[in-house]
Amino acid sequence: MSSERLIYLPLGGAGEIGMNAYVYGYGKPGKERLILVDLGVTFPDMDSSPGVDLILPDITWLKERKNQLEAIFITHAHEDHVGAVAHFWQDLGAPVYARPFTANIARRKMEEMGHPGRVVQTVSAWPAKTEAGPFSVGFLPISHSIPESSGLVLDCPEGRLIHTGDFKLDETPIVGEAFDPVLWKEVSAPGVKALICDSTNVFSRHAGRSEITVGPEIESLVSQAKGMVVATTFASNVARVKTLAMAGEKAGRSICLLGRAMRRMVEAAVESGVLDDFPTVVSSEDAKNIPRENLMLLVTGSQGERRAASAQLARGKYQGITLAEGDTFLFSSKTIPGNERGVIGIMNQLSEKGVDVVDDDSGLYHVSGHANRPDLEAMHDLVRPQMLIPMHGEHRHLREHVKLAKAKNIAGIVCVNGMMLNLSGNAPTVVEYIETGRTYLDGSVQVGALDGVVRERLRMALNGHLFVTVLIDEDGNPLGDPWCETMGLAELGSSKAPLVDILEEDLSQYVGRAGAKTLGNDDKLEEGLRRAARQSCQQEIGKKPEVTVIISRLQ
Repeated sequence: MSSERLIYLPLGGAGEIGMNAYVYGYGKPGKERLILVDLGVTFPDMDSSPGVDLILPDITWLKERKNQLEAIFITHAHEDHVGAVAHFWQDLGAPVYARPFTANIARRKMEEMGHPGRVVQTVSAWPAKTEAGPFSVGFLPISHSIPESSGLVLDCPEGRLIHTGDFKLDETPIVGEAFDPVLWKEVSAPGVKALICDSTNVFSRHAGRSEITVGPEIESLVSQAKGMVVATTFASNVARVKTLAMAGEKAGRSICLLGRAMRRMVEAAVESGVLDDFPTVVSSEDAKNIPRENLMLLVTGSQGERRAASAQLARGKYQGITLAEGDTFLFSSKTIPGNERGVIGIMNQLSEKGVDVVDDDSGLYHVSGHANRPDLEAMHDLVRPQMLIPMHGEHRHLREHVKLAKAKNIAGIVCVNGMMLNLSGNAPTVVEYIETGRTYLDGSVQVGALDGVVRERLRMALNGHLFVTVLIDEDGNPLGDPWCETMGLAELGSSKAPLVDILEEDLSQYVGRAGAKTLGNDDKLEEGLRRAARQSCQQEIGKKPEVTVIISRLQ
């Protein structure tokens, strides 16, 4: 029996949707040569991560083994797959491999953070292969909602693995490569040890629709609109952006792209050769002089992002352009769970302006980029793997996908972040559990989930903040009464007197009762003042705020 093993370890993306990071390794236990597939981000919300800019996977385990890491392979250019590469590259130092469009996006990110863009190496599609230690890696084209998405063919001494990445079975995707079942069957013919497979839409029981089906519906909507037309979608969905732009052009409208991400994605698609025949666009300056009925805006912010073009137009204006009664605003996208509040808020602001809002509740103006249940079954039948490892899904998705595989007599296992599998045998087995979690990008610094920064911010948001200052003279006696300042607390309490007055009176009494031992010990005095302040607040306003005590001693 071989002393070497083949391992799979998700550090993000398994048990959640977003923040993808999957480690594969081959070698003697603990000394495996490693590759990393994808390194993405997820996005914060005010309920769980206020003030945070991005959420990154915790890759501490991988950083500690950076000398074992051969390469990083990026399946496609969505933020949840490529967004963390530039943030972590300095910690990992491995070469990054991607196809031209994805490499273009990755290089821009690297250069924005001061890293050399040359570390991102462009590779060709299958049958081209890249050697990375014991692995030989090929990029197998597959359709998705962004150009040049690829599954990865991973060959190693244990056999062949296929990592699907995000995918759908679309043979008419408009932009990017069509799904080629013949090619996938050929690649799978020698035998596939494990299929590591997208699980996002496992509960959707109808077959997925092609991107081409939304074009006629969008054209009909735009041609019938009277005022200005504004449409938002995922900026990375270049095919949809093209469909929208062509519908506008066909209706005799000038096209204007608003939002940095929208412009950047179209530029990258043109530069890398995946997008051609895109209608001519006008600048926002020129757009202001075009009659409303002859103008169509394609804007960022389909998920309710507060600073995106959609939100700013809903609030008032963006780059001098405003919306008016009779205009039409199309959401050609699906709202990601968790973003509903922000999207609905924008829709209501638009409605208050008299704008006609069209969303995708009808299913006419958007199709998913992920394989539905029948498509997953078709993929299983094409590849015919020995075992299936579901990824890219919440726990319920992974569990359902395993049930689907077992119904076809394919060995499967629910593997979540931090669970290391040994794939060397005839069925996957758990060999170790790794501590994983989240890293927060807070401004320009990375903070760990256990550092307490976000937890403290949540406490302040929920309970408010109170500052207490007390002066102690040279003899250790209080110099005057303590004074208070509040943030995020009601001004009046249940006694109808100013809260600050009540607090200062109660704290003055506490200091007056405190003995010399307490007054002479900063820790004891601070703890006593904090407890008294919180108790007083609880009685007056029903909340226990965060309390900062400042003790100044005169020398």
